[in-house]
Amino acid sequence: MLKLRNGGHKELERYYPLMEIDFDSEELFSKLTIHKAMMQGNLELLVLEDDEMKMDLAYALVMPKGIYGYVLLKYMAVLPWVRGKGVGVEMMRMINKRFADKQGIIAELTEFDDPEPDHLRKLFKFFARFGYVEAKSDYRIGGTTAHIMVKPIKGVVEIEPVEHRIINDFYSRCLTYAQQEKMIDIKSMR
Repeated sequence: MLKLRNGGHKELERYYPLMEIDFDSEELFSKLTIHKAMMQGNLELLVLEDDEMKMDLAYALVMPKGIYGYVLLKYMAVLPWVRGKGVGVEMMRMINKRFADKQGIIAELTEFDDPEPDHLRKLFKFFARFGYVEAKSDYRIGGTTAHIMVKPIKGVVEIEPVEHRIINDFYSRCLTYAQQEKMIDIKSMR
């Protein structure tokens, strides 16, 4: 049976080297930043575990505290040895269930170089499968275009007028002002 559990600092130490492979260095928080944000309750490490096999299958870092009641799904990855077996689908279902009382869930999809040319298109399709829709934005992470996908849970998906405030709020809880200035650039579309 699969279950989603909170991971701790030991799991972060184990998964951070995989995060360095799965995510571009320009979008990845430092390990120290993640540890600090976890201690403050601004980041949660979620681990999908197969209870029977006593094996971890996937992980996600989520920013659960944000203005307007949204959650930011910052990083999510399936462990390499179980990719292509539906684990990502189960992880997403459990994340959506876990945050069902929130206004919505926001995911960032970046256009960093990827060895697989169709990777971004597949990510859009994957998130759309779970009801995520793209919000129009002028948004960059590490100087590279980022797309915001939103899963509305309560209400509507129209976050465009306030998305710059929502995203900046999430980042301000984890990063210093100088780190924010270096990492993100988001402007209102109006």
